[in-house]
This record gives sequence, structure tokens and C-alpha cells, in this order.
Amino acid sequence: MASATAAADEIARFDELAATWWDETGPMRPLHRINPPRLEFVRDKLARHFGRDIRAARPFAGLTLLDIGCAAGLLSEPMARLGFAVTGIDASANLIEAARHHAETMGLAIDYRCAMPEDFTGQFDAVVALEVVEHVADVEAFLGAVGGLAKPGGAVLASTLNRTLKSLLLAKIGAEYVLRWLPRGTHDWKKFIRPSQLAGAMRAVGIQPVDFEGLRYDVAHDRWVRDANLDINYMVYGLRG
Repeated sequence: MASATAAADEIARFDELAATWWDETGPMRPLHRINPPRLEFVRDKLARHFGRDIRAARPFAGLTLLDIGCAAGLLSEPMARLGFAVTGIDASANLIEAARHHAETMGLAIDYRCAMPEDFTGQFDAVVALEVVEHVADVEAFLGAVGGLAKPGGAVLASTLNRTLKSLLLAKIGAEYVLRWLPRGTHDWKKFIRPSQLAGAMRAVGIQPVDFEGLRYDVAHDRWVRDANLDINYMVYGLRG
């Protein structure tokens, strides 16, 4: 599938992992472990933006959310449970099939489609792209497509990896070759992007960054937590102008 943003080698790599995506002890275990604080960040920023009470049963009822690079649905499913009408898109047909199957078993109505953002149409109250920026072929084209899919004044959220020496040592070499948390070749450190660069690219396509927040692995408690340090993993919340 030709695209200005998707990289064929990245699609093929994730295609091979589709069958094990929901296995919390399999190759995607690190993604399952890092997911709770990412979900909290997305939920909290969207609750503040839309003036919703997260204590409600379905606080985001009546709102639409697009999950770009949804994979097998680790974000899409909890967002649907919180009341969003969720659409999930991914360049991997195998992952979309895995997402549809899992949502059906969970009794969730999520609109999953195999598509790239630049080929997709529609506008959403919130657009989310977690752990996607570091895998695309063209960051500027990708962000331009993301911005076009958010309604004016809509929320845009993303998470990615900073390009620092610390991220090279820990997120690339440590995670893939020493601890073997991730399959080798999962990330290309040269594709990691600094927060300042991401902020500039967002502004260039009409998305105003509002808040950045980091993610840190808490060794003592064996869990990921939200943190002010952006040196390795970080998240951003912005608004489309």
C-alpha cells in the first residue's frame, strides 16, 4: 500500500507481531506495561479539554476519537469503554484483523479500518497517535494528516521517544539487546524526535502544543509512571487551531 507516511519495513515488522499483540507475556509485554500511564494521560487531558468528569460511567459519551496507528486496540478499547465513538486505523491489515477480533470478543463496537491518515477522511473531536511518530517515513506529512483529521479546536495527543544519548542506551540498546524487552529492530534511534522538533513540526501544520509529559520506568515498583522528565519516553497534548 503506497503512502507518504508509512514505511513498508515497519508495516511488515508489526504484521508479524499481530497474532501475539494481546498476549501480556509475549513480545508486546512492554507495550502492555507502559499502557496504563499513557491511558491516564490521554484520559486526563481529554477530560479537562471537554469538561468531563472521569468519575462518570461513560464520561466521553457523544464525542468521537480517532486512534491512528491503533495496532490491535490497546488504546481504542478503553477509550470506547469511556464512552467515545472510536475509529481505529492502522497500515497493518493483520493488526486490524486482530483488533476487530478482540473487540468482538469484548463486546465493543469499534470502527477499525486498514488505512493511513493521509488517505482517510472525516474530522474527530480527538485524534490520538501513540508510539507512531518514531515509525513513520515522513514526520511532517504524518502530522499534517493528523491535524487535518481533528476538528477545529479539537485535541491532538501523541507519544514517542526523545533522541538523546540516554534513549539510545536505554530505549534502544538496553530494551532490545540487553533486557530483550522488545524484538531487535523494533526502533531506529535515528527516527526518534526531540520535543522541540516535534513541537515545531506540530505548529507548522496548525497544531498548538499545550503540554508535554514524560514516562519513567520505576525500577523499585516494576512499573511505568508519568514524570516531568522527557529524556526518553514522552507524551504531548495539543490543540488544532
